[in-house]
Amino acid sequence: MLITIVTIFPEMFPGMLAYSLPGKHLGTLWDLKVVNIRNHSDNRWQKVDDTPYGGGAGMVMKANIVHNALTEALKNYQNKVPAIIHMTPRGKLFNNTTARSLATCDGLVILCGRYEGIDQRVIDHWIKHYGMQEISIGDYVLFGGEVAATVVIESCLRFVPGIMHNENSPDNDSFDIKDTNGDRVDLLEYPQYTKPVSWNSYDVPSVLLSGNHAEIMKWRIEQSKQITEQVRPDLWNTYKMLCKRYQA
Repeated sequence: MLITIVTIFPEMFPGMLAYSLPGKHLGTLWDLKVVNIRNHSDNRWQKVDDTPYGGGAGMVMKANIVHNALTEALKNYQNKVPAIIHMTPRGKLFNNTTARSLATCDGLVILCGRYEGIDQRVIDHWIKHYGMQEISIGDYVLFGGEVAATVVIESCLRFVPGIMHNENSPDNDSFDIKDTNGDRVDLLEYPQYTKPVSWNSYDVPSVLLSGNHAEIMKWRIEQSKQITEQVRPDLWNTYKMLCKRYQA
């Protein structure tokens, strides 16, 4: 998978992506290119922004400059059609389902905005003609899209075949738990334990030492349900509604 970042801070990449499993497979199972938006500036100072029409604080990134940078990014894909993403707080909330879907694409182009944002006209153009998606990683605002892009990349790479040592690992993480019927459900992960059996007066739950895999699975699902109900009542309510729908 080829991922291209479009940013005014190319030095921020690969950053954390150069470490752990993503870094181990960088250049083999996936690759990373960066397009510097400033290289497409129309002035000698490499300025990419200007004051907003209508007034207001901050600066807005110019449509023509961003358009040219995105056009350069697409050249990396030749006849392939990558998913094009604009990281923005007003985008659709990113989740595990989105990550799994993006991991099957012919690559990713990720646009990272800065300042007060990007001229809406170039956003509208790329949504209309290239299917660009606007994605948010949460209900908060960062200085720019680069950190958010790193989050999206890490999450997607977990579903790229060969990157995880155990191909089944993503199937039992939070938001991807398999229940006793083998169905994937949107619950938080159950607790994990390792040796020693006893530590600081805390013991490993006896069911995990029993060797009874059916009982272990039932215990884990129950733990996932309890944790989700306590920590994420929104997910829990959605899960309960789905259960009622299946029973109807």
